[in-house]
Amino acid sequence: MGAFLPNQDWITSHPEAPQDFEQFFSDPYRKTPSPNKRSIYIQSIGSLGNTRIISEEYIKWLTGYCKAYFYGLRVKLLEPVPVSATRCSFRVNENTHNLQIHAGDILKFLKKKKPEDAFCVVGITMIDLYPRDSWNFVFGQASLTDGVGIFSFARYGSDFYSMRYEGKVKKLKKTSSSDYSIFDNYYIPEITSVLLLRSCKTLTHEIGHIFGLRHCQWLACLMQGSNHLEEADRRPLNLCPICLRKLQCAIGFSTVERYKALVRWIDDESSDTPGATPEHSCEDNGNLPKPVEAFKEWKEWIIKCLAVLQK
Repeated sequence: MGAFLPNQDWITSHPEAPQDFEQFFSDPYRKTPSPNKRSIYIQSIGSLGNTRIISEEYIKWLTGYCKAYFYGLRVKLLEPVPVSATRCSFRVNENTHNLQIHAGDILKFLKKKKPEDAFCVVGITMIDLYPRDSWNFVFGQASLTDGVGIFSFARYGSDFYSMRYEGKVKKLKKTSSSDYSIFDNYYIPEITSVLLLRSCKTLTHEIGHIFGLRHCQWLACLMQGSNHLEEADRRPLNLCPICLRKLQCAIGFSTVERYKALVRWIDDESSDTPGATPEHSCEDNGNLPKPVEAFKEWKEWIIKCLAVLQK
């Protein structure tokens, strides 16, 4: 989750009690996947790429990553929707002059759309989010009780914080709360390897919360909180041993098989998922290679972990 204190690190501005494995395990409010609720659904809101093909491929890459990360669960896509379908409130941010949609309204929309077999439904968007009028923004927000979450990748483009950012709304005209035409041609950053890496981090961090994992205060870990982009970038893609044990307990995967699936996702540079079916082959998508350069260091780390685990 992002916050409104741009220069302070998360842990100093949001003091939280740490959660060890025992506390996680005995939490009466924690939700775990059951045999008939073992699907993570992904709902894209608005376009995620500058063309339909880029948008579709980007969603496939994220889906494939989630399949490997939450190994053993099904990950399914819901039909993409425009912002207008959510009936959410929106505004132009006073500081950055970019468009923002109301995270809480999106969560309500996702809750209504939640399929019967869903463990959770997560919304993804390239439009910036705000949780309430007094806050500047959030990277994402999740409701553990409802099993829904919404995450924005808008701030992960290389130029969001630059003076040249093209997503600024030129005219701050007062728009009607029901006129969604302002979103028709909103700015979408180029899908780079760093943007994909940051998106994968946010997506898995926030879904981790839905599993009942609180912010990690033990070691370098994906589940550490972040207040700003620099802090989010310092977070690794991997879970610390304590948080990995929590996730493994919730899902029941083989740690070795999960690591192998993650390596396959990194190596499989064109299709959406490891061992993809022919209809998702790169011939159909105009040979759009998955930009995985930023994941190479993590791949080396996983291979070292596998070497230790398989001894």
